[in-house]
Amino acid sequence: MNTLVFASSNPHKVEEIAAILGGSLHLLGLQDVGITHDLAEDAQTLEGNARQKARQVWEITGKDCFADDTGLEVDALGGAPGVYSARYAGAQRDASANRTFLLQELRGASDRTARFRTVICLILRDREYLFEGVVDGTIAEAGRGEGGFGYDALFIPQGHTRTFAEMDPAEKNALSHRGRAAEKLAAFLQANPTS
Repeated sequence: MNTLVFASSNPHKVEEIAAILGGSLHLLGLQDVGITHDLAEDAQTLEGNARQKARQVWEITGKDCFADDTGLEVDALGGAPGVYSARYAGAQRDASANRTFLLQELRGASDRTARFRTVICLILRDREYLFEGVVDGTIAEAGRGEGGFGYDALFIPQGHTRTFAEMDPAEKNALSHRGRAAEKLAAFLQANPTS
C-alpha cells in the first residue's frame, strides 16, 4: 500500500481525509513521521499556507505529502476571517472563542452568507499540485450540533437546514469543502500513484 504524509497534527482532519481517500493508501499524520513542532503558516493566502506546510514536510521527511489550509469567508465581513480562520479570536487558536467572536461580529447582520474554501497542496516526487474545494452556505444564529470541529456548528451548507456539526461524518464529507478538495486529490492520486 502506498504511503502519503498529511501535514496535520489535527486527528479530526487526518481521520476525515483518511475516510474520504478510502483504503487506497496509508495516510500518516505529522506525529507519525516524528514532526512534533508547529509548521510555519504565515502566508497571506490559503494557497500560500498549504504550499508552505507541504514544502516543510517534504524537506524534513523526503516523503510524498500534502497539506491543506481552510478558510471560512463571510460576505458581511468582507471575506473574513478567511486565511485567519484558525486564529480569528487570537493566536491561541481556540475554536470555541473563534465561533463566539464570529457570532459577535455578525450580530445584527441580515446577510449571513458564507463559504468554506479548502486548498490542498500535494508534493508528489518533488512536484507541486493544487486542489480546491468550495461549499457555499450561511452562518447560523447560534452553534448547533455536537459533531465536527472548528466552525462546523455554525455553518449550514446551501440547500440544507442542519449545520455540519449536526450531520454524521459521511454526510458532511460528501458535502464539505475539504471533502471536495480531497476527492480531487484522490482522483489525481488514482491516476498518478505515490511512490
